[in-house]
Amino acid sequence: MSFRTPEHARSLILDDVRGAQKMLSGVARCTPLEGSRHLTHLVGSPVHLKCENLQRTGSFKLRGAYIRIAGLRPEERAAGVVAASAGNHAQGVALASSLLGVRSTVFMPVGAPLPKVAATREYGAEVRLHGQVVDETLAAAQEYARDTGAVFIHPFDHPDVIAGQGTVGLEILEQCPEVRTIVVGVGGGGLAAGVAIAVKALRPDVRIVGVQAAGAACYPPSLAAGRPTSLDSLQTMADGIKVGRPGDVPFAIVEELVDEVRTVSEDELSSALLLCLERAKLVVEPAGASPVAALLSRPESFEGPVVAVLSGGNVDPLLMQRTLRHGMAAAGRYLSLRLRLTDRPGALAQLLGALSVLDANVVDVGHTRADPRLGLTEVEVELQLETKGPKHCTEVREALRDAGYVVVS
Repeated sequence: MSFRTPEHARSLILDDVRGAQKMLSGVARCTPLEGSRHLTHLVGSPVHLKCENLQRTGSFKLRGAYIRIAGLRPEERAAGVVAASAGNHAQGVALASSLLGVRSTVFMPVGAPLPKVAATREYGAEVRLHGQVVDETLAAAQEYARDTGAVFIHPFDHPDVIAGQGTVGLEILEQCPEVRTIVVGVGGGGLAAGVAIAVKALRPDVRIVGVQAAGAACYPPSLAAGRPTSLDSLQTMADGIKVGRPGDVPFAIVEELVDEVRTVSEDELSSALLLCLERAKLVVEPAGASPVAALLSRPESFEGPVVAVLSGGNVDPLLMQRTLRHGMAAAGRYLSLRLRLTDRPGALAQLLGALSVLDANVVDVGHTRADPRLGLTEVEVELQLETKGPKHCTEVREALRDAGYVVVS
């Protein structure tokens, strides 16, 4: 099974996805479907999580990469393959190539997280670090393909890749036959397009909702224009869906078969990641948490049973740390305060004692004396507090003011 040109996208059918599923037997895992009591309560009907974060290489990308490389002609395999990626696609191509005995070269940005670079090498690829942003890395990979004859493996803009990703949709229907809504993150559109082809062919009544980060939402303007359009800038923590232009092949399918594409904020993404970790005990990257973010944003708008696809779990530990703090702040569980105190011995200790009585955990303390805004006998204290939620934050602020503290912000 191999489509050679993008114009064949509309001929991609259920049989192609079923063929991909057979090829992936013993290669890709049929990932579990886990129920979420918290999300079920919010939505008012059953919500399940399709755990592609537990897939080999940590994301769904192995599926499409394997089908694409397996479909190469013998002379193409002999020339090797090349890809450009900051993480998930890199690992998918590396492992798929190793399994198929094909030489792979993967270009990654210079600033790519070290765990992702190490994992890509361990899966068997030759890694070349080039460029500060993915566009520069992509250009280098395409130049390498022209110079060497290696086959460029696109992360989403090819029918074979889409057919492989569509096997996620077949598994969902097998695992949750009663599903009414499937929510899936959208970057270039390969996963959403594949799921839509599989699901709509068998269950046209199932609603498919795509989700993009608001700071990298290329699909809404493209759908409005009726053609793929490019964004001028991209600003999101969700690297896995940080794509400036839809793929030509998936766009035609998404436009026809996906019912709606929504956007979510950075606060909603970080809150969703935190929820997955705390409530579902699942490590999910921001892009993978985007369907959960959409459920948290407007839970009443989804008809259940709902399946949310957690597309990946390859999150850099440093990003995870920042995102969790951001998610806790968005959930009202972190409180930042600036207060002015009289500069005398014991004043700070007295303040910390008051916070202890209020059951607010002090995470960090900053102390400023030299500032022209302060009076001669004043100091400013900046506090980072861990609280129990928005109501507790309000109680802490009010209690400090009632105790005579000057709360600046």
